[in-house]
Amino acid sequence: MILGKVVGTITSSSNGIDIQGGSYLLVNKCNQKGELKNDFLVALDLVSAGNGELVMISESTSARETKTTSNKAIDAIIVGIIDLMDENDKVVYKK
Repeated sequence: MILGKVVGTITSSSNGIDIQGGSYLLVNKCNQKGELKNDFLVALDLVSAGNGELVMISESTSARETKTTSNKAIDAIIVGIIDLMDENDKVVYKK
């Protein structure tokens, strides 16, 4: 999985993927402390993540193995919103 921070939304007037209830978000990859890497991706959001939230992203084949994305042309999906992260018993991120 990949960590990222939601930095925007993607709007498309037409696309070839029929997925109900999802939206596309622009995500900037980051490290475990939330420090941005300036490495962006577009991810399908089915968990209602908001702008500025730290999220977990699944990419590639794993992104296509959910009920919603099975056999769809999806390369990245947001699978969770991070509330707290600790590293070696020290909190490195807290929402």
